[in-house]
Amino acid sequence: MALRAAESIWVGGLFNPRPDSLGSYARPGFVAVGRDSGPDRLFGNWQCCLSVVRAQKSVTQVDDEKPLTPEAAKPVGVTTHGDKEIVSKGFHRDINFLPKPLSVTEDSSSTYDGRKVRVAYQGIPGAYSEAAALKAYPGSETVPCDQFEAAFKAVELWLVDKAVLPIENSVGGSIHRNYDLLLRHRLHIVGEVQLEVNHCLLALPGVRKEELKRVLSHPQALAQCEMTLSSLNIIRVNADDTAGSAQLVAASGQRDTGAVASARAAEIYGLDIVAENVQDDADNITRFLILAREPIIAGNGKPYRTSIVFTLEEGPGVLFKALSVFAMRGISLTKIESRPQRKRPMRVVDDSNKGSAKYFDYLFYIDFAASMAEERAQRALGNLEEFARFLRVLGSYPMDTIR
Repeated sequence: MALRAAESIWVGGLFNPRPDSLGSYARPGFVAVGRDSGPDRLFGNWQCCLSVVRAQKSVTQVDDEKPLTPEAAKPVGVTTHGDKEIVSKGFHRDINFLPKPLSVTEDSSSTYDGRKVRVAYQGIPGAYSEAAALKAYPGSETVPCDQFEAAFKAVELWLVDKAVLPIENSVGGSIHRNYDLLLRHRLHIVGEVQLEVNHCLLALPGVRKEELKRVLSHPQALAQCEMTLSSLNIIRVNADDTAGSAQLVAASGQRDTGAVASARAAEIYGLDIVAENVQDDADNITRFLILAREPIIAGNGKPYRTSIVFTLEEGPGVLFKALSVFAMRGISLTKIESRPQRKRPMRVVDDSNKGSAKYFDYLFYIDFAASMAEERAQRALGNLEEFARFLRVLGSYPMDTIR
């Protein structure tokens, strides 16, 4: 079995290596397994590392909806053009039938029956994050959340099994909020999804793109379509998310207003696609992380990526030394991200001759192309610990590729 072939199996948490009698690294975050260890012993150790999170009920007060205006009192999906009423095709007449996004403090009375994986994502139905969740787990039950942190909480409180959240985009760069939340919460990265983004210009049925005067969407989506929208002389209006802007356009009935969103959002909210691939860069890819309460057992039969976060001691060339531990072992770095520490953002350096100086104290997030089942990866982190004041393995998981 592949499980028995590994001399030490990483199960997540803080990394603190120490050579044991097997010649591997056995400290918190690792389970050392000898070549003669069977599956029973392996999974016995594995289960000891898991902790049960009990969800506590909380009551969230919901503000009353605003009174309906005469225009808004029309059936959802019915708009007026002159003296005619136009019914948007396929639009949900009652938006209450759509899944409601979870908030950070909201609990759920529904129970998981074990038949479907429940996957949380940020946004509402039709969001690109929902598409990534369905790509990772086809046929799963997707659960929308109103914020990134609500998705983290949903996993921690056992409301869902997994969360799929964006971490970087080939055009817009890193999503810094999720990097901060990875450190704040104790979830594990168990996989990744790369999704090709196809922005579409959506409008009410029968509207041509030349009739549009303004368009709603998430700021990043608008920035990614800047050249196309500028050529149409369209005013750009920021919204919370792409699918939400499509929902607003469908509910408002304003024929001069469009949205930049996915083709699935057009289908859900009964809008026409007046233009496809409106992004400025054809190769627009977003990378999503799959998060879970428990880590996976890293293997070495396929390409793996490992994500870590650490801080460094003071000293000249310490970052160079930290990165060299990977180069010396032939390990490629696929991502480097730095974030100032929130609790201790400034570091003070005293010099008796020149006085004191302050500069930012950073956290370094690194992805490297190796599995924690490989000895070279274990030894690299053991070497890195010599320069690091803090080191945590966020996950070791199979890479996702776009063909």
